[in-house]
Amino acid sequence: MKVFITGGTGYLGSVLVEHLIRAGHDVTALARSDASAQRLLDAGATPISGTLSDTATLSREAAAADAVIHAAVDYSMTEQTNRIELDAVAALTDGAGAADTGKPVIFTSTGLVYGFAPDRDQAEDAELPERSAQPVKVAAERIVLGAAGVTGTVIRAGLIFGRGGSGLVTGLIQSATATGVSTYIDEGTNSWMPVHVDDLADLYIKAVERPVAGIFNAAGTVPFTFRELAEAIADLTGASVTSIPFAIAGERFGPFAHVLTSTGGLIAVKACTTFGWQPSTRSLVDDVRFGSYSNRAEAASSDR
Repeated sequence: MKVFITGGTGYLGSVLVEHLIRAGHDVTALARSDASAQRLLDAGATPISGTLSDTATLSREAAAADAVIHAAVDYSMTEQTNRIELDAVAALTDGAGAADTGKPVIFTSTGLVYGFAPDRDQAEDAELPERSAQPVKVAAERIVLGAAGVTGTVIRAGLIFGRGGSGLVTGLIQSATATGVSTYIDEGTNSWMPVHVDDLADLYIKAVERPVAGIFNAAGTVPFTFRELAEAIADLTGASVTSIPFAIAGERFGPFAHVLTSTGGLIAVKACTTFGWQPSTRSLVDDVRFGSYSNRAEAASSDR
């Protein structure tokens, strides 16, 4: 299949490109710079010059492809970036749906759309709260699911980890290296169910090859608490571990403090039963202590 992907040089996107090519697919990917284009060429993909603002390009390439994956992520959530995101998703679905063949369009969303209430329903058919960390994702989901002529699939991923990536994890490692302190908020007993980036990429491959419309949670099988993560980062960096009260965390992190104290209990039963997907038992805490994040700590230390 010919697959067009946005965000193909990002954390998740680069792994998706690798998995798609390994599975025998012909990959074209959006490239916003010469450096990005070269990275795609080196990976075996065909770069398409442009940005998410180039809606004509997005529509054309989506129309020419057999499947579309939107993996580009921008967490700045400004009015401008939100508009760019929604216009880009609309262009992709319009282009993909022009032939009315039901070609798959896969949209990368997040478990953060379920909000922050500790007792919230995190099933795929749950009514979403007005308040979440990513309201633009909810709006984009509706575009994909309501688009004509395509098979719209939304993947709501938990925290993605592995291969030394994930902005949240690497940011916490950098902070601990710089300050000598690895922190968690209050008791730090709130837990998340993360998903390894290679497992997540495998789910996308299955969704491309056997498309099914709908929303699917994507989570692994090994949870972590934020205290456990802070302790693992301390072991990795040689930092001390301390708890900070939520009031101070709110001053330091702003609204993101709500994210860091939320509980993410995503269950991926629907994805497993629909696509025959089976996430591995890889652990984020173990990967921080003993695995792919050691280079991140060394890099942060050398930058000091």
